[in-house]
Amino acid sequence: MKKQMKGEKMADITRGTVLCGASSYSRKFYFNPEFASLPKGIQEDLKIMCVMYSSEVSGEIELVFTPDGDLLIRADHREDDALFDEIGSGLKIREMQRKRRELLESLENYYKVTRLGQAVPEEA
Repeated sequence: MKKQMKGEKMADITRGTVLCGASSYSRKFYFNPEFASLPKGIQEDLKIMCVMYSSEVSGEIELVFTPDGDLLIRADHREDDALFDEIGSGLKIREMQRKRRELLESLENYYKVTRLGQAVPEEA
């Protein structure tokens, strides 16, 4: 799982697959219906993570699978968004990565196995 801020490796994002996201501007959460087979509890956890980010920091957040199966957290904001907290954004994303590490790594493994046909990774 990786953090991605505005402008970083955008080619990965444009070719990647969005899992979910939230926007403080539209006040909406998006969950990609291609992943409807994920347990409802996981879907709800993702919704809480994304909505909390967008309400606390402002801007937009997306969880995106790269073509290689890595899960990126992409954060962005409008240039005229006076409420967006750049430092808070980075801190919030690192907090999500730390507290939800197991979930995010499991999602990467799920994607690699179900979408890319890779073998189940062995635990260290």
